Amino acid sequence: MMAPENVTIRPATTTDAEAIARVDIASWRGAYSEILSDAYLASLDVDERAGQWTAAVNARDTTVLVAEDETGPIGFTSVGPSRDEDADPGTLEIYAIYLHPRAWGTGVARDLMRTVLDGLAPGTSVTLWILEGNERAQHFYRRHGFQPDGTERIDEIGGRPLTQVRFRKS
Repeated sequence: MMAPENVTIRPATTTDAEAIARVDIASWRGAYSEILSDAYLASLDVDERAGQWTAAVNARDTTVLVAEDETGPIGFTSVGPSRDEDADPGTLEIYAIYLHPRAWGTGVARDLMRTVLDGLAPGTSVTLWILEGNERAQHFYRRHGFQPDGTERIDEIGGRPLTQVRFRKS
């Protein structure tokens, strides 16, 4: 599929928080249905996530971008300082990049990623975390120059311990 011509990428505002939350939840339900339980995915709450996205948009050190078409936001990304204890100063982390499932395969995620990467100062190191077994995401990030750096962590998500793998682009 080709990227829709009517998609724009812009900085998010607090008025986008509910729409971002809806995209976030739809994406999680589509992407993680074989990794996380149906009960956990069904329990994801738009109001709770909207509160989290309002805080992210208002955070001075976080950049949240929205991809939108004529229907409103269909994707988003958030980037800020790395939260990893072993991060070098100046290392950034892509905290999230998600699309509504109807926008998968259209090139919108590629455009969001390019917008993030094009906005970085030369030589900036960027990391992100991917659930082990999420081959679609790993393939996407490898195409953009990210590689696993050998660091893994276990996070409890939906009551299950899940391994996440850190990818890095320097």
